[in-house]
Amino acid sequence: MAGNKESLFRSQDMTLTQLYVANEIGREVVSALGELGVMQFRDLNPETTAFQRTFTQEIRRLDNVERQLNYFRTQIEKNEIGMRPIYEFSNTMAAPSATEIDELADRSQSLEQRIQSLNDSYETLKRRETELTEWRWVLREAGGFFDRARGQTEEIRQSIDSNDDAPLLRDVEQQPNGGTEGGQQQSFSVMNIGFVAGVIPRDRMGAFERILWRTLRGNLYMNQSEIPDPIVDPEKNESVNKNVFVIFAHGKEIIAKIRKISESLGASIYNVDENSEMRRDQIHEVNSRLQDLSNVLGNTKRTLDAELTQIGRSLAAWLIVIKKEKSVYQTLNRFSYDPARKTLVAEAWCPTNTLGMIKSKLQDVNDHAGLSVPTIVNQIKTSKTPPTYNKTNKFTLGFQTIIDAYGTAKYTEVNPGLPTIVTFPFLFAVMFGDFGHGAIMTLAAAAMIYWEKPLQRGKQDELFGMAFYGRYIMLMMGIYSMYTGIIYCDVFSKELSLFPSMWEWDFPDNYNSSSGQTIAAKRVEGYTYPFGMDWRWHDTENDLLFSHSYKMKLSIIMGWAHMTYSLCLSYVNARHFKSKIDIFGNFIPGMIFFQSIFGYLVFTIIYKWSIDWYAIGESPPGLLNMLIYMFLQPGNIPDGEQLYPGQGFVQVVLVLAAVVQVPIMLFLKPFYLRWEHNKARAQGYRGIGETSHVSALDDDDDADGQQPNGRPSFADSDMDGGAMITQDIGGEGGEHEEFEFGEVMIHQVIHTIASYLRLWALSLAHQQLSIVLWEMTLDNAFSFTGPLGIFAIFVFFTVWFALTIAVLVVMEGTSAMLHSLRLHWVEAMSKHFVGEGIAFEPFSFRIMLEDEMTELK
Repeated sequence: MAGNKESLFRSQDMTLTQLYVANEIGREVVSALGELGVMQFRDLNPETTAFQRTFTQEIRRLDNVERQLNYFRTQIEKNEIGMRPIYEFSNTMAAPSATEIDELADRSQSLEQRIQSLNDSYETLKRRETELTEWRWVLREAGGFFDRARGQTEEIRQSIDSNDDAPLLRDVEQQPNGGTEGGQQQSFSVMNIGFVAGVIPRDRMGAFERILWRTLRGNLYMNQSEIPDPIVDPEKNESVNKNVFVIFAHGKEIIAKIRKISESLGASIYNVDENSEMRRDQIHEVNSRLQDLSNVLGNTKRTLDAELTQIGRSLAAWLIVIKKEKSVYQTLNRFSYDPARKTLVAEAWCPTNTLGMIKSKLQDVNDHAGLSVPTIVNQIKTSKTPPTYNKTNKFTLGFQTIIDAYGTAKYTEVNPGLPTIVTFPFLFAVMFGDFGHGAIMTLAAAAMIYWEKPLQRGKQDELFGMAFYGRYIMLMMGIYSMYTGIIYCDVFSKELSLFPSMWEWDFPDNYNSSSGQTIAAKRVEGYTYPFGMDWRWHDTENDLLFSHSYKMKLSIIMGWAHMTYSLCLSYVNARHFKSKIDIFGNFIPGMIFFQSIFGYLVFTIIYKWSIDWYAIGESPPGLLNMLIYMFLQPGNIPDGEQLYPGQGFVQVVLVLAAVVQVPIMLFLKPFYLRWEHNKARAQGYRGIGETSHVSALDDDDDADGQQPNGRPSFADSDMDGGAMITQDIGGEGGEHEEFEFGEVMIHQVIHTIASYLRLWALSLAHQQLSIVLWEMTLDNAFSFTGPLGIFAIFVFFTVWFALTIAVLVVMEGTSAMLHSLRLHWVEAMSKHFVGEGIAFEPFSFRIMLEDEMTELK
């Protein structure tokens, strides 16, 4: 088969190539191919573990460098230092040289030691500063706590004498607490009362008090106060609100318990002296140490920020370099080594039309390295199914993503992505049709396209990122919505009077608008509205009735056209794969069956539109009842329901044609494939035939019937038909269940019609919601006059515009898009799409670095 040109209609022709690369330039060759990004390498060492592969040591070394760079990145983010974005570097796709990698590894090692040293010093100093700050607050608050405690000494003694169950301040043994103090300050030591002073996070204060009270049974005296300024936690770099506390208790054991409880809840304990003079000296000492520490901290911080700023200017490029180098060695680990020839052997899929470019690139690498032995590129004939590669650009990428989300097309199968460029936005527009809403969507998409590069380089949240990725889909949806809005004559739910109306109001004599009298419109003789619906239908009593009927029938016609061309694509696939059984067993009976039902329904809709029933004095027949009676009572036309002469006979013929196709579709292909399978076995070709058939479906790593290194021992053959046969035979399994033809037909008809009637339902819902929003906002604003009217119009317009964007454009647009997606996946693609392909995943620096570049913006 001749190589096809680059097109979205089919995937590109692929070739399995074998490369013999000199060991000395293996890295350079893979780097060059990574820049091209057109080769998908097969793993020739599937049984070898990751630790046993050739280039494991190099990957470990690069992992360590990557860890160091990520450490720098973490420190830069922690210290809120800006990092130079990746887009400011030129030629980010170029492969690094071995010397650059060695220099980067040595530099990152020394920088890591330097940053770690500075960071450890800074964190140690910061921790010390936090401790001194907390200690200063404890010393400041402790004086008041001690004064209050001494002032209540006599009261506490009396409470002790009257209550034996509260021995907090009772001193039995009168043991001194060490140190002598004069006057009033000896009261704590005389009473053998100790104390614990410290700082605790404010959110733990309640739990701290409860635990102390329950553990010590109330034998304590506690004072606390809030620190007004938050304390910065040096480990988490977060501000924490804390409280100062001082706890007085009796006995060393109780004091020890208090210390343990405090430390378990994250409190910091500090040494505080009872003597006010000594506390004053401690405060002076702490302030002096804080001043010195602040100077050292400032110098350390400036040095650390300078180092990180310098690193941040190159860090993004370093991360890209290491990422590429690591991927090169991971790819080299997929090669096999030929010790006799001292060469690396690789196998890779690539588009056939890129072979010349690949050979030219490899020759450039050889010439640059000065080797006389060229890199050999052989084409291998194989029965394995090649991966599917559909080349896309910025415009087609979004539409192809819609198809790939459903499944990967089989190799050289018709790609639904091409017609989806038209059908997806058009079916969306049928449901979303409004010129104003479509214009908003078009302008939003055009803005994203115009400012594409700056938006692509900036940070994007998840919602905007999705919209930006599908900006060209939005553009097409907006344009088509403007088109269908003109057809519906809708602009923000109001009429769009582009041409003179074909209807004129017939006002009676002495007509009074306040009487509520119904006025009928008369058609202008000899004139037809040239495009779309007549704008005079807006705001009439029978507008909804007319648009119901029109849009429902239009949806059926759209569904028939969409599914008919989808069935035609199944014929194109069968012709391409040379599968006659799919033509005679699937396409022809499927088309006859479909057209006997839906083709006939579309014919009756158009025929009914073409007859002026009131001119001939007859009422138009109901088409839905006609379709139901067509299957339940073939040939029987109820009175008053005849559409055309001979209708009964035509419907009987169509029903019989549909009935005949059912067993053909169910049994012909399975029995034919069964017969072909048994015939092959009887002729003794079971081994070769079944092996080759299975290999077309199996994973690339399946090596049955092949020589070493995955190369088959037989010539290339067209195995796609075999793949389909094997699948169908395997699926024939059990016997077919019996069924009632009439029930199945009615269920299938209603199910398929209902799928496309969502076009009608969502279109009407969108129109009615737009009308309600207009009446609830701007229509009320126009009832005001004077300055109040100006203010009301301004307020209501703001509300109307905001709700239009949020509800009618965003929410309704998302709903219509999802329904359009379902019609493509379930109704259209199920008629022809095999979807059993293997996605082409080339070794490409550009693709590999897309996610990384998004993070490094």
